[in-house]
Amino acid sequence: MGLKKRFFLLGAFLFLFTLTPKGQDFVYTPINPAFGGNYMNHQWMLQSAEMQNKFEEEEAARDPFSRDPLEDFEAGLSRQILNQISRQVMSDHFGEGPIDEGRYLFGDYEIEVTPGMDGLVIYILDTTTGGETTITIPHF
Repeated sequence: MGLKKRFFLLGAFLFLFTLTPKGQDFVYTPINPAFGGNYMNHQWMLQSAEMQNKFEEEEAARDPFSRDPLEDFEAGLSRQILNQISRQVMSDHFGEGPIDEGRYLFGDYEIEVTPGMDGLVIYILDTTTGGETTITIPHF
């Protein structure tokens, strides 16, 4: 090997070892504005969440004018009937006269009143949906 070649290799070797590595710090910036991210990301995050949402709102909840007035009337009437029954049961049970046992039919509701160990038991069955409710009024 020639002298020039040795000096060149020695110079290249020294040059490489004298260089100090340079770099920059890794800085993490969150995306969510609630955690310190860019405040302009909120619209993107909202749209992304809405696109991933698999639940759909009920049509009647979105448009209050699309509800059927006859269904509203029927629901209101059912609430009034159940309210009247509950007032009658409470006044009969806590009033002067005893409540009559038996089975009663009110529209779509079948109501059965029986005495139980813990008190008066009222069983309500919605014949259209099959929903059941049991109410126990304790003895005092």
